[in-house]
Amino acid sequence: MSVRTPDPNGGWLSDDELSSIRRRLPLLYVEAVPVRVDGLGVVTEVGLLLRANSTGEMTRTIVSGRVMYGETLREALFRHLEKDLGPMAFPLLPANPNPFHVAEYFPLPGISQFTDERQHAVSLAYVVPVTGTCDPRQDALEITWLTPREAASDAVTAEMEGGRGALLRAALASVGALN
Repeated sequence: MSVRTPDPNGGWLSDDELSSIRRRLPLLYVEAVPVRVDGLGVVTEVGLLLRANSTGEMTRTIVSGRVMYGETLREALFRHLEKDLGPMAFPLLPANPNPFHVAEYFPLPGISQFTDERQHAVSLAYVVPVTGTCDPRQDALEITWLTPREAASDAVTAEMEGGRGALLRAALASVGALN
């Protein structure tokens, strides 16, 4: 049983082609930490997705997905935010999408703090305010809104795989939410 999010464009790469490419080339991803902000732009809540991993264990994660050939970073961010949070999330994408962090995931532990046993991947990570109603879709079971302090706690970041707890803390630090 697969719990991964299916590609909306099934003809882009078959599962076998993707598996073969993952063994040969780094892939480009975007990751987004959904947040709610007050009128001054201060982060008040952080949205974390609950998913089952490949072994059936429940984990917390952020919005994440591949950038498709010919797709802009803005388009990829929007597609993955809508896919994971629903069409009524209303993300506020930045006019100039500069990531707060570039994470490099390796299939072997110890090379970096970020790991993904499937592949070598480079991820551009963003903090994205959302203003609408989030209704998780695809393989996300729910979204939990936490205060920045709760989200950065050891207990919550320990529930995140592949180093995403460290990425979440870096996201919160980049917007001054870890005071």
